[in-house]
Amino acid sequence: MDETTVETNGDGRAGSGPGAGSDADAGADAGSGSGSDAGSASDAGAGSGVASGSGAGAGSTSDADVLARRFDADRGHLKAVAYRMLGSLSEAEDAVQETWFKLSRTDVSGVANLTGWLTTVIGRVCLDMLRSRGSRREDPLDHFVPDPIVRVPTAGDPEHSAELSESVGLALLIVLETLAPAERLAFVLHDMFAVSFDEIARIVDRTPAATRQLASRARRRVQDAAPGPGPDARRQREIADAFLAASQGGDFQGLLAVLDPDAVLTADGGTRLAGASKLVHGAEAIIRQALMYASFRKASLPLVVNGQPAVLSVVDGRPTALMAFTVVGDRIVQLHVLADPERIAALDLPEEALARAVYPD
Repeated sequence: MDETTVETNGDGRAGSGPGAGSDADAGADAGSGSGSDAGSASDAGAGSGVASGSGAGAGSTSDADVLARRFDADRGHLKAVAYRMLGSLSEAEDAVQETWFKLSRTDVSGVANLTGWLTTVIGRVCLDMLRSRGSRREDPLDHFVPDPIVRVPTAGDPEHSAELSESVGLALLIVLETLAPAERLAFVLHDMFAVSFDEIARIVDRTPAATRQLASRARRRVQDAAPGPGPDARRQREIADAFLAASQGGDFQGLLAVLDPDAVLTADGGTRLAGASKLVHGAEAIIRQALMYASFRKASLPLVVNGQPAVLSVVDGRPTALMAFTVVGDRIVQLHVLADPERIAALDLPEEALARAVYPD
């Protein structure tokens, strides 16, 4: 599918090391969180637990260049694991780089499954990062919108339903933020990437039975809090477009028709626009917010964010805010608005994409 893919790196940095940035959409497309006990593995790392699959043999990892190429082949899978663990693309890239440093300093000539070994290493790295993050988060979690993975479809390009099933949505990432670090690790590695509880137990320094309980508690939290499955991608886009048209036209009834009565809007303005951060509950309250800004003239660019329909607001050729929609049934149940100027700027959208933004009639 011909499309532009853009990642936010938080601080706008390019990656470094072998193959940095070579798999731009790995965080969205390599694996999905079903919440089931079996879980689905990523395309890049299916069955990548140390106890299963096949990896590079001892003879193929002795040369530094060969090892770097072998690591590069797993980069997309590793970034997918780290993105689900951390909810931040810049931190995920840092975790991948730390995993490369550990690999480059370790004799892995006896490792039969290098992909599995790397998966457990990056799991440990992410667990340490989560634990050190602790209470250092500056923004309230109520206002937190994770780093988005953005696709800019070309004109007439269909939004395949596979994008939805293979991606981890912003709503799920926010639920994962509420888990304790060890719970998040157990859920992500087991349910999303099919790593065995025996291997996860070694990372969290617990018994396999206790590790299974960690994943079970996390799974219940996810099932209770994460929204259910939505309709196909085309229908989701139709509902998002209907919301935008009604919002731009000041159509109260039109907005009411596409919003779930208990819909929630989360807006994250970051540290520079802290006043824009808010949590709005209920369709009517969201409609009041939408109609309040209806008179501001701004162009819109349809996007796909983490496999879900989204729109970018563009003013004077500059992106100003990103809104992503979570649709269940035929209603919007969650809206995530990223208005943080630093992270919006870090999207680094190509000018030809921004030029496709259109003003409402």
